[in-house]
Amino acid sequence: MKIFRTLLFSLSLLFVASFAQAQTGKTKPKAGTEQVQIKTSAVCDMCKARLEKAMAYEKGVQAAVLDVPTQVLTVQYRADKTSPDALRAAVAATGYDADKLTANDKAYDRLPECCKKTNAVHTGE
Repeated sequence: MKIFRTLLFSLSLLFVASFAQAQTGKTKPKAGTEQVQIKTSAVCDMCKARLEKAMAYEKGVQAAVLDVPTQVLTVQYRADKTSPDALRAAVAATGYDADKLTANDKAYDRLPECCKKTNAVHTGE
């Protein structure tokens, strides 16, 4: 009976520890993974969804998160599969500026009005 209680206690501690780590959302990057932050022209939550989905299809991307207020896209990627320049090009191909690289004109034209830089809501007019 004592062994059973010890085993149950140990498993409980293991479960609580793994649950606590999952709640913080902070995990160590995998070996060979790097991170790049890209300043975008994204302006709303629809942009966020569009960019994060597009980056999920890029080779080597492990995770991508856009912070809408700062317009910064943070991408975790495998350096042996892609590069920061390739990731910037993917952002531009989606219709958004990526650092100094301007958005692809055709992709930008396909964006909803709320996502365009020229929308009065975003220009302060």
